[in-house]
Amino acid sequence: MAWNVFKFCTALRGLGSVMIFLVLGVVGVTYYALVVLNYGPSLFHGGLDLLIALPVLLLFHFLLVMLLWSYFSVVYTDPGGVPLNWKPVVDEEKGDADPLLSEHSGVGLSVEQENTLATPAGEPVRFCRKCNQFKPPRCHHCSVCGRCILKMDHHCVWVVNCVGAKNYKYFLLFLFYTFLETTLVTLSLLPHFIAFFSDQEIPGTPGTIAATFLTFVLNIAFALSVLGFLIMHISLVTANTTTIEAFEKKRTSKWRYDIGRWKNFEQVFGMEKRFWLIPAYSEEDIRQMPELQGLQYPSKPNLDAVQQF
Repeated sequence: MAWNVFKFCTALRGLGSVMIFLVLGVVGVTYYALVVLNYGPSLFHGGLDLLIALPVLLLFHFLLVMLLWSYFSVVYTDPGGVPLNWKPVVDEEKGDADPLLSEHSGVGLSVEQENTLATPAGEPVRFCRKCNQFKPPRCHHCSVCGRCILKMDHHCVWVVNCVGAKNYKYFLLFLFYTFLETTLVTLSLLPHFIAFFSDQEIPGTPGTIAATFLTFVLNIAFALSVLGFLIMHISLVTANTTTIEAFEKKRTSKWRYDIGRWKNFEQVFGMEKRFWLIPAYSEEDIRQMPELQGLQYPSKPNLDAVQQF
């Protein structure tokens, strides 16, 4: 009997707040090394030390606030679930479609029905046999959360939540501010790291020196790894696709939801520029952009071929 690897996903639920405390632990160690041990005391030295420490500390605290704001927005924002009794709007030209949907009472669609039924935009009508409900376009079932997630990108263990339609922007901002923060810390502690391997005397106790060394290594490691994720997700945003869709979709030069880089960007960050760099949307964007709710998305009208997503 073959072992179902997806059953391992349920073990991720047990992590719970452990990962949140781990993130806060890294933040705490970084704060202690940069602010308390190194740049904080320089504020009382005056002169050049003060001129260097003040902008570093101001920028560090600003990025830290934005990082934590974005992080907890991802953690505590519902990525988007399928509304109860949601049903797709099907093509009225198919005479047998509407009766099928109206009489559907919890029995999964057959493969033939999924292949023939489509919305007016040419999108397939899909049914989740695990949740026993219809699936909106770009919706996928998460084995960890145990439900269907709207425009699911992936389940992230670092935020103990799915990344989907309603918190994808917050996740991107979390990556963005994490990269800026860790880069700032790396550059700020670089002279201390270099001094560690030199013959010059390093002030402080072995414990404080070790904390500074550890903080530098942690932050440069996070900066490099997060940079890779950030570049990948920028390419996904410009193509209006998700991590799951990028791996699952068939090789084709035409992607139904790619409506231009600028429009693709607005579908994630909204149209109000003053909200682009904060983990929130304007009320006007929420009201005027149904794609932010994750149930419907504009697509290229000239693509008649159904793409299975």
